[in-house]
Amino acid sequence: MHIKVEKRTSSAAGASDKPKHLLEVELDDSATVDELKSAIHKHAKKLYPDRQRLTTADKAVLKPGESLSKYDIGDGAVVFLKDLGPQIGWQTVFYIEYIGPIIFHYFIYNFSELIYGQTVEHSAVQRYAYILIMGHFIKRELETAFVHRFSNGTMPLFNVFKNSGHYHILSGLNLAYWLYSPATANGTLLAAKLDDPLMLSLYIGIFLFAEISNLITHITLRNLRPPGTRVRRIPTGYGFNLVSFPNYFFEIVAWTALTCMTRSLAALLFLVVATLQMYLWAVKKHKQYKCEFPDYPKSRKALLPFIL
Repeated sequence: MHIKVEKRTSSAAGASDKPKHLLEVELDDSATVDELKSAIHKHAKKLYPDRQRLTTADKAVLKPGESLSKYDIGDGAVVFLKDLGPQIGWQTVFYIEYIGPIIFHYFIYNFSELIYGQTVEHSAVQRYAYILIMGHFIKRELETAFVHRFSNGTMPLFNVFKNSGHYHILSGLNLAYWLYSPATANGTLLAAKLDDPLMLSLYIGIFLFAEISNLITHITLRNLRPPGTRVRRIPTGYGFNLVSFPNYFFEIVAWTALTCMTRSLAALLFLVVATLQMYLWAVKKHKQYKCEFPDYPKSRKALLPFIL
């Protein structure tokens, strides 16, 4: 069958988009969306599959892995293409995001004389906070390499700067600079010095519990999707029977414990911003779950058990 591929372009007067013919491809009657994208890429090298967003005349998005017949696309049909621009793999994005805080915390903690003009004798809180934060982001890098399976292969290249800025600046540079400063070490900055060993142990214990729990939920999500597929299923088990995204919930618990332990405004800022972002993600994805799965548990909350 022959399929026409067109691109919508805005008119100068700002009216509705006008289609512009790009090319025509020939495929088998049983062809899939992936085969159509590959055929387009063959004719237009710049438009590799991850850079293409294909829709029908009624704006239904063609999903990878689906048959074209599912969308009533046959001989002579017209498909509309949007160029999503340069893309970058999600796994690479995660590597870039998490390496920033690792670098900032390592250098600011270990080379205090270059940063503050003096050698800092770190307090117990600073030492433990450094270990916990480094462990957190190293864990995230290892999960990226060995645990996560991504439903989407890529994202727009430009977005990596926005995503990385959140981690590199808020949980990296800003947090590390204030957390390891001489004023924080001697307790004159925001009363950050915690002298009670019992409370210190409590916060460390909560942080480690949340980190381990977060890892368990990530492994659960990994096991839902067979390798090389985009399969989506209802997650169940540890944490998931209470909320749709226990991985976000345990992340919030971990950073709340670290914020209480350090009494750092920089840590509080990152916690507030991160919690707001995870709340927005959780609510959006929770609605998607409920729409996608008619039997999705009605009592399950999005982010906070029994509350939200």
